[in-house]
Amino acid sequence: MVTTTSDYIIIGAGLSGLTSAYHLNKSGKTDFTILESRDRIGGRIVTQNGIDFGATWFQTHHETVIGLLDELGVAKYHQYNQGKSVLVYSTMAPEHYFENDPDTPSAYRIKGNSQALIQALASPFSKKIKLNTSVTDIHETKNGIRVETDKETYFAKKVIVTIPPLIATRISFTPELPSEVNNAMNKTHTWMSNAIKVGLTFKTPFWREKNFSGMVIGQVGAVTELYDHNDDVNSHYALMGFVNEGLRDVSEENRKQRILDYLSKYLGAEVLDYLTYQEKDWSQDKHTSCETIKSIYMSPSYGNPVFAKSYMNGRLRLSGAETSAIHGGYMDGAIYSGINVAEKFME
Repeated sequence: MVTTTSDYIIIGAGLSGLTSAYHLNKSGKTDFTILESRDRIGGRIVTQNGIDFGATWFQTHHETVIGLLDELGVAKYHQYNQGKSVLVYSTMAPEHYFENDPDTPSAYRIKGNSQALIQALASPFSKKIKLNTSVTDIHETKNGIRVETDKETYFAKKVIVTIPPLIATRISFTPELPSEVNNAMNKTHTWMSNAIKVGLTFKTPFWREKNFSGMVIGQVGAVTELYDHNDDVNSHYALMGFVNEGLRDVSEENRKQRILDYLSKYLGAEVLDYLTYQEKDWSQDKHTSCETIKSIYMSPSYGNPVFAKSYMNGRLRLSGAETSAIHGGYMDGAIYSGINVAEKFME
C-alpha cells in the first residue's frame, strides 16, 4: 500500500476543512493533504442547476463569513423578499399573507451560489485534495499520526478531523478518545442530516410578476419553507425550500405531486410549468447522515467544550460547524472553527 507523508492531514473537504487549509496555505504552511470521502469538495455545500441544496444563507452578524468572502473577493447580495409572503398555519383556515419590513435587511446569499465560496477557497491548493478517499483508522505513533484509508496510508505530524462528530465515530482511534469525547460525538446532531430540500427552475420569475416574494412558510402541508432563489442579476429563475419530512415515507412520484399541488395552490398554476425539478434528501447521504437520524425541531446544542481541546498529545484536533462555540451549525461557525484550529496548530 502506498504511503504519503505530510506535516498536516485535514480530514474532510467541506467548508471548515477548506478554511483550515486556506489559512495554513496563506501562512506559508503548504505541506498538507486533504482527504475527502465524497467525489466532490464542499461537504454540505452543494449547488446544482444554480440551486443551493445545502448551506445557503448568512446574516449581517456572521462577520467571519463576511470577512472571508471579502478577502476572497467573492460578492454577496441580499435574499429577495419583496412582495407578499404566504403563511399556511392550518388546514381549517385560509392562508395568511404578510410582507417583510423593508427597513430590516434580509439574509445574504453568495453571488455565484454557495459553491463560489468553496471554489475560491480550494483554488490555491486543489491538487492537494484526495477525493473518494475514506478514512478508516487514526493511530498515534511515536513521531506523529498514521491515517489509514480505503486506498493508502498517510503519516502526518498533526491531523484535523473536520467531518461531523457523529460521522467521525465511524473512524477507529488508537488510542481511543476519552469517553466524554465519544459521548459528545454520539450526541451531537449533524446539521442538515434530516433535511429534504427541493428546487425548481423556471423560464420567468412568475411569482415576482404577481407581487409574491416567493416565500411560503408552511406549518402544515408538503413544504415547510420556500424562498425565491434567483441569482444576483435576475437571469436565473428558481424557487428553493424545505420539504415536510413526513413525505420521506411516500414514493418519489407521490412526494413530487404533493409538493407541486401545494405550491401551485399558494403561488399559482405557473409552478407546474417548471424547467427542472430536483430534490436532495440529506438523510440518504452516507457522508452526512446515518441510520440513527432523528428530526430536530429546536436549535440543537453545538460547540461542546470537549471539541475545543487537542488529543493524542496535541497532535489531533476536531473542527467543523458542529464543534464551533460561536455560531455552531452555521457557515460562520464552520469558518470560525476552521481558522481557529489552524491557528492553534501553528502556535
